Amino acid sequence: MTTIGSPSRLRADGRTPEELRPVSLVLGVQKWAEGSCRIRVGDTEVLCAATIEDRVPPHLRGKGTGWVTAEYAMLPRATAERTQRESARGRIGGRTHEIQRLVGRSLRGVVDLARLGERTVTIDCDVLQADGGTRTASITGGYVALAAALITYGMERTLVGKVAAVSVGIVDGVQLLDLDYSEDSRADVDFNVVGTDQGTYVELQGTAEGKPFDRPAIDRLLGLAQVGLERLFAAQAEALASLPR
Repeated sequence: MTTIGSPSRLRADGRTPEELRPVSLVLGVQKWAEGSCRIRVGDTEVLCAATIEDRVPPHLRGKGTGWVTAEYAMLPRATAERTQRESARGRIGGRTHEIQRLVGRSLRGVVDLARLGERTVTIDCDVLQADGGTRTASITGGYVALAAALITYGMERTLVGKVAAVSVGIVDGVQLLDLDYSEDSRADVDFNVVGTDQGTYVELQGTAEGKPFDRPAIDRLLGLAQVGLERLFAAQAEALASLPR
């Protein structure tokens, strides 16, 4: 049996089961990027930068539509032990490829590509420090960098919504919001939920590491994720409110 733990049951970092880690979104951290954001979620920190270019991939040329894509990387000492740069290995790993495709799909879901015209917006997400949730932080911060670029360059009308992402999971029979690494590494069930401010989903990634989960557990996890998403949308709006329009 799984439950959403009572507020009195505190986690190792002092949070209640339904509490996000502290979230910080700082704009304008890279001078030359059209839009940039450093997102910090607990001890996970990601630098997101948006680049707007007047070109599109070959398969979109002449079709009057744009493209939004993403690249993701983790710095060697973002983790407890040094990881070799993928550029030094000469190839992108499967995990990196999966995450950057996820970030790109998530951000395309809230942009009117026809209104964007034949332009490409690339979001670079570089993990400065990892403590669980780097892909969800990349999506949440990546949206802020994307929106900042489009707002700054007079293309705010191409945005058709907000997108954010958060993890939920079951650890020791208790449903938790926003797992850090210590929780994620021993979770019985782990979900990454990518949602929009219209109550729709871009992607749901759920895995049972231990005992399989049932439909009621999914419904409860999605309800818990929605609590986190609403708080992230509010944080995004607060960060973007500082931009001149």
